[in-house]
Parts: sequence; structure tokens; C-alpha cells
Amino acid sequence: MRSELIVDVQPGEVSIALLEDSRLVSLQKEARNISYAVGDIYKAKVKKLMPGLNAAFVNVGYEKDAFLHYLDLGSQFSSYSQFLKSALEDTKHLPAVSKIKRQPDIDKHGTIVDVLTPGQELMVQIVKEPISSKGPRLTTEITFTGRYLVLIPFGDKISISQKIKTTEEKLRLRQLIESIRPKNFGVIVRTSAEGKRVAELNNELKTLLKCWEDAVAKFQKVTAPSLIFEEESRIVGVLRDIFSPSFENIYINDPEIYGQILNYVNLIAPERKEIVKLYTNEVPIFDHFNITKQIKSSFGKTVSFKSGAYIIIEHTEALHVIDVNSGNRSKAANDQESNALEVNMRAADEIARQLRLRDMGGIIVIDFIDMNKAEHRQRLYEHMREVMANDRARHNILPLSKFGLMQITRQRVRPALDIVTAETCPSCYGKGEVQPSLLFTDTLKEKIDYLVNNLGVTRFVMYVHPFVDAYLKKGIISLYRKWRMETGRKFKIMPDQSLAYLQYRVLDENRNEIDLKEEKDISSSATKSKNKAKNRSKEE
Repeated sequence: MRSELIVDVQPGEVSIALLEDSRLVSLQKEARNISYAVGDIYKAKVKKLMPGLNAAFVNVGYEKDAFLHYLDLGSQFSSYSQFLKSALEDTKHLPAVSKIKRQPDIDKHGTIVDVLTPGQELMVQIVKEPISSKGPRLTTEITFTGRYLVLIPFGDKISISQKIKTTEEKLRLRQLIESIRPKNFGVIVRTSAEGKRVAELNNELKTLLKCWEDAVAKFQKVTAPSLIFEEESRIVGVLRDIFSPSFENIYINDPEIYGQILNYVNLIAPERKEIVKLYTNEVPIFDHFNITKQIKSSFGKTVSFKSGAYIIIEHTEALHVIDVNSGNRSKAANDQESNALEVNMRAADEIARQLRLRDMGGIIVIDFIDMNKAEHRQRLYEHMREVMANDRARHNILPLSKFGLMQITRQRVRPALDIVTAETCPSCYGKGEVQPSLLFTDTLKEKIDYLVNNLGVTRFVMYVHPFVDAYLKKGIISLYRKWRMETGRKFKIMPDQSLAYLQYRVLDENRNEIDLKEEKDISSSATKSKNKAKNRSKEE
């Protein structure tokens, strides 16, 4: 299988697409100024205790109080709280975890009021981002994740990834980590550590230990609520989790992010650094790799797949619901049962892809086409488990119920990715009337004249819908050619599949967007809409 990672860096957000055999299987969009991301560590203050929930609401600076359950305190909470107390009492010296005396584990059946008090200051880590009307979910069992290891302060165990199969390798890694592990720190050995030398693991362990010490030093100095440790660049973090020797290419369209990823790959797999490539073409990177079109066809409410069949995806506050329909299948099997099995099997493939693509979590209920034979229902269940095997998120799949429903639970740590594929009209801005599309080229010419003659910007790229681009460039003496001759041949017009029909955007030579939207562009349509409403009211 040919895997490629495509990173589209824009001023406001970064989009990361994973392709398998040129097919989009995973998409992540992150705001560049994102806060309260999974893995971030805060100095926080307990706001109120909820004995009925056996939990506390904690102020981390988010608009909604964060949620900390008693079971998320960790068994070593007593040692943790003793350490924080000593750190706050003497802010001039950094306390050493290795020198503290470990306290007994807290009672797993205890209550929140036994261990926390309102106003108490804690070091907390985000385990689930804010979703819908809920604030972040927290833990006080702090972890620092690297490529090969996970460091757990106040722990005392060494855990080895279950995906490492050979007993000899597990024993080697356990003995190796035992020899370099600091006192009073637990370590989880990740799958990628298999076959690695002691020097590589020791270097990463020291790096993670430094992150912990920096977080504690900041905890001593800042006032709650404050961010004290931020996960590394989200792009590098994603790469850390999904990087595989099977990657053939990693394309990035931003020199700074390209440098970060190149350094990271050079650190973890220097023999593979040539796969990291800087994309410099002026065609948008997602258009070049046919990702924009796949996004538009994959994120709507209705998603079609082979032979005319389709699925309908609905989202509610409590769960996601997916309905499977056979549609107008042209190559239907001879009998209804075989046809239902075939459609359901293909739907399972697409649903597994959609769960990864949209990062849908929580409860997913799938209404498959009814099948009478028990062996067909069992076959569908086994097939769904098989196609979900590559999903990195923890999940559980139940067999079909007697109503033909399949229930899936999937780990949810951040909101599901919901991309609206319907386009807002850029001419009327939702008012219902548009300017004559025939005059759109005149508008573009006005904008170009304004850029060149009024703003003095001559080197820029104007992106338009592919249909408009084709119209502007048709013929030997095209409009595009005429405009370039009139203005000095320094600007370019390029197609962008992400734009609506009468939409455009302009980037200067430094890839910064120039806002050319004028008040009249919006108000003219709005005024017409208001006048139309007034006339209707007079007639009535």
C-alpha cells in the first residue's frame, strides 16, 4: 500500500491529509493558535467539588470549567500532591521526584472530597478536548509522550506495547529501560522502540525528563490558571504517532513547517529523510493531489460508493447514526439476500473509512440493510472488525442486533471533523439574489486594476474557480493574456477547487492573503433583499 502525507499550511489553520493509494483516509484540521489540545498541561485551581459525581470542576482558563473525575486522579495521587506542595512552598529550588518518599496508593473506591479541597492548585493534563457544550476533561496522572517511550512521573512500572510480539525483544527492552529509568518514574515502551539501541532510548528519556522539569519550574512561577507545557507542533505530533516506514512521500507547502518535519524525520529515521519534500508549485497543494475533490465528495450528509449505493450520516448530541441504502444499483445480484450482503459489505468498507476521516467518536449506530441468514450477519460483523483493525483509535464493535443495527463505540478525544460541503453564494452572501455572473470578469478586472494601480502590488496570484479559470484562459488572445499585457505580466491567475463559482482570493508574493472585499460587495445584495421585503409588505 502506497502511503503519503500531505500538509497544507494556511495562515489560520493547518490541514493534514493521509493518502493510501491516492485515496483520502484521514484528515485533520487544526487552528494554528489552538488551545486546550490533548496533552497540554496547565496549572489549574479546583473550583468546586461534586460529591454526587465523585468529581471536581477545575478552572483551567477555558470558558467552561474542566471536569476531573476521582478515577482520573491516578493511584499515585498522594505522592503527586505531596510533591506539588513542596514545589509551591520552595519556589527557588526545583524538587526532585527521585528523592521523594512514595506514598501509598489512594483507595480506588474513595471519594473526591477526601483528597481535594476548593481552591487547591493542581498540575493537570488535557485528555479530552472541549466538545460541544462541555469543557475539557482532565487527569492528574501526567504523561510525556515521545516517539519510543512515554514517561510517567510518580509511576514505578515498565509496560511494553502488546504489539511487540517476541518474548526475547520484550525482555531485552524491559531490562534496558530498567537500567536507565530514573527512580519514581514509570515508562511505557511504544511499538516503535522495537529493535532500537540503548543510546536512542536513553536520549529520548532524557528529553522527556527535561520536559517534566521545565513544566515543574513553570508551575512554581505562574499563577493559576496558566498553560505550563504545550505539546510539540501538532503536525510533528501527528507524524510522531502515524509515521511509518511505508510512507513514500511527505509533502509540505510551508518552508518553516517543512524544516520542523525534516528535522524530526532526520532524528527518528535519518535513512528516510529524503521522503520529506517542500511543495513549491502555485497550484494549491490539496488540488494537486486531488484531495479537495475527495473532501467535497466525502463530507456531505450523503456519501455514495460503488454501484449507486450510498450511506446517510447524521450527527446528534449523543451519537452518530448511519443509514445504508442500496440506491439504484445497476448490477444487482439475482436475489435480494445476496444483494443486501454485497451492499452491506461495501458499506462497511466506506463506514470504516468515514469514521477515520471524520474522526467520529462516542456511540455510532449503523442501520444496515436487513439480512435473513445468520451466517451473512456474522460475515458482515467479522468484515467490519477486519476493516476497522487499522483504526488507531480504541473501539468496540457489537454484532448486529435482531433489528439489523450494529453498535460501535470509538474513542473520542476531540470534536468530530464536520466540513460543510455546501457552498455559500459569494455574490449574494445568502440573501437570495446574485449579481449578473456575466459581469464577474469585470469585477475581477477591477480588482486587478485596484491592486496594481492603487495598492502598487504587481506580483500576486489570484485564485478563482476552475470553470472561471478555464473561461479567462480560453482562446489564443484570452482575457488573462490581455490583462497581463496591460499590467506588466507579473501576476498570475490559478484555479482553486476549494472556491465557490463566483469566489476569488488573492495572495501576495509572500503568500499573505490580500482582502479585497468591499462594503458594496455585500451591501448591494442586502439592500435589494430589504427593498424586496418592503415591497411585499406594502402589497400585503
